[in-house]
Amino acid sequence: MEERTAQARWERRTQRPLLALAVGFAVAYAVPIVDSSASRSLTVACTVTEWVVWGAFAADYLVRLAIAPHRKEFVRTHWLDLCAVVLPLLQPLRLLRLVSTLMLVGRRARMASQIRLTTYVAGAVVGLLMFGSLAVLSVERDSPHGNIKTLGDAVWWSFTTMTTVGYGDHAPTTGLGRMLAVGLMLSGIALLGVVTANIAAWFIARFEKDDVEERRQTAAIEALTEEVRALRAEVAALSGPPVPHPLAPEEAGPRP
Repeated sequence: MEERTAQARWERRTQRPLLALAVGFAVAYAVPIVDSSASRSLTVACTVTEWVVWGAFAADYLVRLAIAPHRKEFVRTHWLDLCAVVLPLLQPLRLLRLVSTLMLVGRRARMASQIRLTTYVAGAVVGLLMFGSLAVLSVERDSPHGNIKTLGDAVWWSFTTMTTVGYGDHAPTTGLGRMLAVGLMLSGIALLGVVTANIAAWFIARFEKDDVEERRQTAAIEALTEEVRALRAEVAALSGPPVPHPLAPEEAGPRP
């Protein structure tokens, strides 16, 4: 119990700093892509920032593993976190650091009880649009046959891909770009399903609440009716049949 409390306390204290680091990672990832003429020193600084942020998330995973009451159970239930930590070490690509950081941010956000589903979905949509646009721009801009050359083209492509509209005016031509397209399409379908399910659940809960209130009012009316009937019966029992007076004229008979 003490270890569980320590783990919960650690997660609560590190949530905001890690989210702030994730914002720094987003800036560091976006600057060299948006500004293709950035100096080498700025590019190196952004790369170092990306690795530092990933290192912070990796250290957070190791600390949570160390204070977990059952480490094997923790690894089994947090295998996605482990993959996100190990992924960039297999091949040091910026895109892998992007994917791993997004995975880790998402896992930590889901563990925060105060972040509601709607906020999480909205954040996921914005994050996927932003990082998807930047990622496809970074891999398609230098492609000889590519038609995604500007940030505006990349954002438009991300919107049409996530909504599965696919106008076809912009499309990736590289293998990595097509992999990103598949990921965005699947993410868009999943998020749309989550939103639809959330709205349906809200309507169902609302209808059930109205039904419960209606049944409660009906039961209250029936109980009140029964009480009124019982009171009438009790009053009638207490009153009893009328008792005639002994000297009543109709009972006394004719006088001689």
